[in-house]
Order: sequence, then structure tokens, then C-alpha cells
Amino acid sequence: MQVKSQLRLSGGRKLHSPKGVGTRPTTAKVREAVMNILGQKIQGCNWLDLCSGSGAMSCEALQRGARRVLAVEKDKQTARICQTNICSIATALSEESFVEVICQEVISLLRKGCQHSQATREQRPKFDIVYFDPPYESKIHSIVFEKLLEGNWLKQDSLVICEHSSSFNLGAPDKWTRKGERIYGRTALLLISPP
Repeated sequence: MQVKSQLRLSGGRKLHSPKGVGTRPTTAKVREAVMNILGQKIQGCNWLDLCSGSGAMSCEALQRGARRVLAVEKDKQTARICQTNICSIATALSEESFVEVICQEVISLLRKGCQHSQATREQRPKFDIVYFDPPYESKIHSIVFEKLLEGNWLKQDSLVICEHSSSFNLGAPDKWTRKGERIYGRTALLLISPP
């Protein structure tokens, strides 16, 4: 497995990053902005990371007090790197956290519903915060939003943060509440809550 260690968390800790052009890690500037937007909401939250890549966003959330993290990544090599990164952060924490990395295509996982867990077969709680960062050229936003609702993945006051290209006009789905939008150069964030 080839990795390069160029990613750093906001606290300075290094993370492994997949080698090659298959992933596009969220920049440090955007990661820090997301954490600042969320503030105390991260404390004790259940965090769902869709198209997680190296897991950097989940690692940031764990460092700031997320209690449970589920990261979903379809590429096997990238999912292994994600697992390594997230587990290394989780084991360094003084408080207990629950982490799970699933190597699967995101839509097929979401279709199974929130109660499905490959790792434990236990009931999984709904999620407070979802970070969704698909490849910028993908067209899966609408179906992911739909499956998050159908699969009962979200709490009533959940926040979904979708990272996308700032050149792509991504609007909130019907009946969802638009909580805001931020633009950081070529990256944009759409913040929405379920109906």
C-alpha cells in the first residue's frame, strides 16, 4: 500500500494520504472552517462521513469530541488508509469513542438503512452531523439526500454539510432547510437540515 504523509490535522498531527489522483483531500482551510462553523455541536455527536477519502474530516471531528464516527469509502486502498488514520486518532483520545469504516459504495450502503452495520450487527444510532464530499464531477447529490431520509439515517435536527465545487450551483433539496453556504476558493459548502 503506497501512502504519502502530507495531510496534517489542525493540531499538527500527520495523517496518511492516498497516493495518486483518485482522491482530493479537503484542504486544511476548509476543514478548519467546518470545525469553526460546527463549534460545540461536535461534542458527543454521531458523525457520518460519506465519501470519506483519507478520513481527515472524521479525524478532525474525533479530536473535537465526536463520540461515534462512521466513515464510508468505496475504494479499498483508500478505505484502509482511512481506517488507519481514524483508529490512530481514536486510540490517542482520553475519552472512549466508537469508530467504524465501511468499504462500500455510498448509495448502496445508504439504501440498507441506518440500522444495518456490517461490523457489529448492532443497532446504529441516527446521526447528528453528516459530511458528504463526493468527487466534484459526480451527480449523486440528489439520490444521497433522498436515501439519507429513506434509510432513517438522520435525526430531526441533523445537519448535512455537502462539499462541492464552487462552480457547481448546488441547491437544497425540496422541503429541506437551507442553513447556509460558504465559499472558499474552488470549494463550496452547502449546509442543510432535513424536513
